[in-house]
Amino acid sequence: MAAGKEIRGKIKSVENTKKITKAMEMVAASKMRKAQDRMRAARPYSDKIRNIAANLSEANPEYTHPFMESNDAKDTGFIVVTTDKGLCGGMNTNVLRILTARLKELKAAGNDAQAVAIGNKGLGFLNRVGVKVMAHATQLGDKPHLDKLIGPVKVLLDAYSEGKIKTLYLCYTRFINTMKQEPVVEQLLPLTAERMQGDKDQHGWDYIYEPDAKTVIDDLLVRYVEALVFQAVAENMASEQSARMVAMKSATDNAGSVIGELKLIYNKTRQAAITKELSEIVAGAAAV
Repeated sequence: MAAGKEIRGKIKSVENTKKITKAMEMVAASKMRKAQDRMRAARPYSDKIRNIAANLSEANPEYTHPFMESNDAKDTGFIVVTTDKGLCGGMNTNVLRILTARLKELKAAGNDAQAVAIGNKGLGFLNRVGVKVMAHATQLGDKPHLDKLIGPVKVLLDAYSEGKIKTLYLCYTRFINTMKQEPVVEQLLPLTAERMQGDKDQHGWDYIYEPDAKTVIDDLLVRYVEALVFQAVAENMASEQSARMVAMKSATDNAGSVIGELKLIYNKTRQAAITKELSEIVAGAAAV
């Protein structure tokens, strides 16, 4: 029964695949909670530094940081945050699709793009489409580290300060809940008043600067931008584990359905072979 043997081999293969996807689902579920807790723990810091930056920018109007000023450069910068690994549904595809639309708009306007890639998937995509990659950070593991992000991000921050790029965008996947993740492409530089204010207090603050306003505000806004990038990476990692858990659960369920269909086909084939053998035996006995 060659057909039956072939079907048994397919069933065994799908069962092995089901074991792998089930194991990956359980691993992603265990990592998901830690990633979500880490992402939520970073939010208060980013919110607080946004409020402080907004207060300082209004309290010292005579000094304007370069990050809040526009320039006439033609290039546009992108910080693209993706995952290092696949098997997380359409999460990377969704954010890269939005990025592709932005790149087409820039090309149509005759402008170029520079990018920093955080994650292997984004790095491979940028190399394929021919975008100039200024720096990259990969293999971040399950826990983001700010010291690995500062170097690559500083390349584009310095380029903006030097007037080489006009606008800097941050592309990542924002975590909404376990079942929903939202691809986001938001403007990082120049910083706008609306972007910085957030939940700023209504009353004003007066500050005493030491050593001077320029030094304090310069350092603070650099830390502010780094906090935004770190928060984006944390959000992306939480989204990755959630998307992978959902994708692997779906793959496990689909594997179970395929196994059920194959077993039904196998039983039908086996029953047909038995019926054929019985018919041959009965026909032989009748002939004798």
